[in-house]
Amino acid sequence: MESKEITYFRLFREVCSKINSTLELKKILKLITENATKTLKAKGCIIHLLDKRDNKLKVSSYYGMSDAYINKGPVDADKSIMASMRGEIVFIANAAEDPLVQYPDKARMEGIATILSVPMTVKDNTIGVLRIYTAEPREYEKIELEFAAGLADMSAIAIENARIYSYLEINHQTLINDVSMWFDYGART
Repeated sequence: MESKEITYFRLFREVCSKINSTLELKKILKLITENATKTLKAKGCIIHLLDKRDNKLKVSSYYGMSDAYINKGPVDADKSIMASMRGEIVFIANAAEDPLVQYPDKARMEGIATILSVPMTVKDNTIGVLRIYTAEPREYEKIELEFAAGLADMSAIAIENARIYSYLEINHQTLINDVSMWFDYGART
C-alpha cells in the first residue's frame, strides 16, 4: 500500500499531465477545477482570475458549484479573502460566518462549509486564486495543502502559456495577412 505522500505525488503528476496536454485556455481551466475537486474530495472548485482593469476576480472556470453561486455578484480582489492575492494560502473553517468571505449568505445558501483559497502565481505576480469548497467541515492535512499549492502554481504557468500561445497565434495570423496584402500591393504596382 502506497503512502499518502506517494498517492498525492502520483495524483499531482496525473493532473499536471492532463493540464499540459493542451494549450486551449478553456480546456486547461476546466481540467484544473474538475481535477482539484475530485482529488481533494471537495464539493467544488472555482478559478478566479484577476482583471487588473477593475481589480475584480472573474470566474474563469468552475466545477461542482451552482450557477446561482457563480453569479452571486462581483468578487473584489481587495475584499474577498485578499490575503490570497498577496500570495498566502487561506483556510476558512466556517464560510458562512467568517468576515473574510465577501458573500457569507450566498455561501450558506450554497451549502459551503469551508473554503481553501490558494494564490495562483507566476514570477511573483498573483494572477488569480484557486478556491476549493467543501460541504462538510474539514481540516486539510499538510500534504493536501502542498498538493493544492503545487497545483495552483502549475496551473498559473499553464494559464500563462495558453495566454501567450493565443497571443502569438493572433499575431501570427495578423502578420500573414499583412504580408499577403503587401505582396498583393506589390503585384499591382
